[in-house]
Amino acid sequence: MADSKRQIFLDTETTGLEIRDGNRVIEIGCVEMIGRKLTHNNYHQYIRPDRDSEEGALKVHGITTEFLADKPRFADIIDDFLDYVKGAELIIHNAPFDVAFLNHEFSLVAGSKRKLENFSEITDSLVLARQMHPGQRNSLDALCKRYDIINEHRQLHGALLDSEILADVYLAMTGGQKTLLLGEESSNDSASTDIAFKPLEAGREPLLVIKANDDEITSHQAYLEEIEEASGKTLWQH
Repeated sequence: MADSKRQIFLDTETTGLEIRDGNRVIEIGCVEMIGRKLTHNNYHQYIRPDRDSEEGALKVHGITTEFLADKPRFADIIDDFLDYVKGAELIIHNAPFDVAFLNHEFSLVAGSKRKLENFSEITDSLVLARQMHPGQRNSLDALCKRYDIINEHRQLHGALLDSEILADVYLAMTGGQKTLLLGEESSNDSASTDIAFKPLEAGREPLLVIKANDDEITSHQAYLEEIEEASGKTLWQH
């Protein structure tokens, strides 16, 4: 049975890098996945920060003060956002940054003492990437190149687009697709029954099984140890 746990890939855009400089969240993007399948039950919201973006941040996300002028303030969307993420595992690339900004927004809402980590389990995909690829660049762009994920369409950063890219990266890092079924799958679990192995014909000679001898096993083990030494930790040795 597929894991029914909700996983939500989350990203934010902000007016700048430092909370202490009065910077605010201006966009939240979330992509939901259940059982390693994207559900298309996404969350996307632009937010009016009542301040301009810093020049460096504006070059990154391109979201202008004029564009945000008619968008809701964070206090107006806080309940809907928390209802959406409640009980899910939030997967965030460089989670401390986004969590700190969102918790700061919570603190600015009158009477609110809420923190994101009290509503959702938080997983930092950057920590996971660093564990898997120590000493290498592990930005989203670098991971896209490493896993052959196309992201040339990302001219500017955007919270929803980056969340979608992170979902692709996470699936690649943690083992790819859930199944080997090709094409569109049925909406019910019975779809898998359409694929079955053809039984061997009656009276067919049994398949010949040739087992490795002791010398071959020793040689194979030595070869695996050479790979281990050259490339670091390998799954089959641990």
